[in-house]
Amino acid sequence: MFIYYNVIMEQRLDFLQNIIKFKDKDFIKVLSGIRRCGKSTMLLLFKEYLYSINIPKLNIIYINCESLQFGNMDYIELYNYVKSKIEPTIGKVYILLDEIQKIEKWELAVNSIRVDFDSDIYITGSNAYLLSSNLATYLSGRYVEIKIQPLSFKEFIDFYPKIKDKSLEEKFDLYLKYGGMPGLQKLDFDEQTVNQALDGILSTVIIKDVIEQAEVREPALLRKIIRFLADNIGNSTSVNKIKNFLISQSRKGERINSGTIDNYVLLLENAFIFNNVERYDIKGKEYLKTQGKYYIADIGLRNSILGYRNIDRGHIIENVVYLALLRQGYKVAIGKIGNKEIDFIAEKPNEKIYIQVSETIMDKEVFEREIAPLKSVRDNYKKIILTTDRMFSNTDQDGILIVNIIDWLLNFNKN
Repeated sequence: MFIYYNVIMEQRLDFLQNIIKFKDKDFIKVLSGIRRCGKSTMLLLFKEYLYSINIPKLNIIYINCESLQFGNMDYIELYNYVKSKIEPTIGKVYILLDEIQKIEKWELAVNSIRVDFDSDIYITGSNAYLLSSNLATYLSGRYVEIKIQPLSFKEFIDFYPKIKDKSLEEKFDLYLKYGGMPGLQKLDFDEQTVNQALDGILSTVIIKDVIEQAEVREPALLRKIIRFLADNIGNSTSVNKIKNFLISQSRKGERINSGTIDNYVLLLENAFIFNNVERYDIKGKEYLKTQGKYYIADIGLRNSILGYRNIDRGHIIENVVYLALLRQGYKVAIGKIGNKEIDFIAEKPNEKIYIQVSETIMDKEVFEREIAPLKSVRDNYKKIILTTDRMFSNTDQDGILIVNIIDWLLNFNKN
């Protein structure tokens, strides 16, 4: 088992290092992300890391709150259980709590453990309610969120050694089709089996992290919204646009409530299925309240929802770029400059990148359309066009770099 975790540790080293850098810091570490993206594995990897640096096993307390052993605990029982494990130890105790949201009022127990004992606490959860007002109230300023995502393209290649003899383009096509959920590793890209597994993951997320969490009364409507958002990744979307679509698909006399749609979309965001990206007016230097876009947490899930034959490569590639930017810690917005649009503005402190994504720019008209918004931006920050074309790879057009997207994905964290 340790050998297995050592292999995974190497493949997901970026996330592990991000957790390790907060070790022994006076923050509760919150590992968040869509269910089955690898949060629990990352927690176990961190546990193996603690063993590797000679932390006594007695000083590591791991609780899987989805286990029947702990599933019926209340927050007081959780506190008392942890206390009973801490009392015989000497020195700092590392407390790892997996899927903590299963325990009602868990934040009261966690805060008391933090106050009462020399402890370093790590928790995971599959819903943004984990970071709700209750958590903010009891742990204000005392937690740090570490967002875990499905496999990057580079991790995908490392996870599937059987595809080592395929070309990079063939590997990329597989990634665009099946996505990066780590649990698919043993399914050998059998389309039917993978589809069943992804459908099972999505159903679990919808039931456990949306329907049960918020007591959804119209699950059929929820699934229609999921399908609409999956089919419209990368398109400007609003509640009214979703409502108009649902009305067009509804039975005569059926009422569609905007408030319900808005609430269900928020629930899907809270379950980390979709991310909302706001539009930013570059000249006005302000975020706009309308016409944002949604991107899905994993392309495999999107293809499972819509079917593998319904592949919109342009928007799928755009989605992959968005997830890569998030993985590297960028704050991402859609750029608006006059009547032109820039796919992504990616920002970190003292850093900004303007990015256009186009499957191909071989057609002159397409090339001019993609480069024009970047030329309109009058600052000195990096500007990039990402494309699957190799003819223009690593060329410079008026200060705008053109990069092959596969090369960019494999080398992005080295830039």
